[in-house]
Parts: sequence; structure tokens; C-alpha cells
Amino acid sequence: MNLLMVIFGLVAIFAAVGTYQSFKEKNLLGLVFNFGTFAVFGFFTVMTILNQGYPPSLH
Repeated sequence: MNLLMVIFGLVAIFAAVGTYQSFKEKNLLGLVFNFGTFAVFGFFTVMTILNQGYPPSLH
């Protein structure tokens, strides 16, 4: 789960950058999808870190 959390965190960071670029270019559809991706993957990453800690505990 440790590597998956890192990958999802990178996806959330890239989605945040994409959200900013879409907002700057006034691209509504890109803004919606980028923000949705940021919200879902960011929420998953943050809640995994809060629930299991970093590095995750082994049972």
C-alpha cells in the first residue's frame, strides 16, 4: 500500500497543477475533471496517511 499511496499522491499533485492551468485558460470541462481527480485521489491519499500512518504499520 505504501507505493500505491505515493503514486496516488503524485496523481493528486498533477491534477492540482492541471486544475490551476485549466482555470487560467478558462477551460471549464478540464477544470471539472481535474478538480474531481484532485479531490478523489487527494482524499484517498490523505485518509490513508491518517489511518495507517507513514510509513504504514505492519498489522
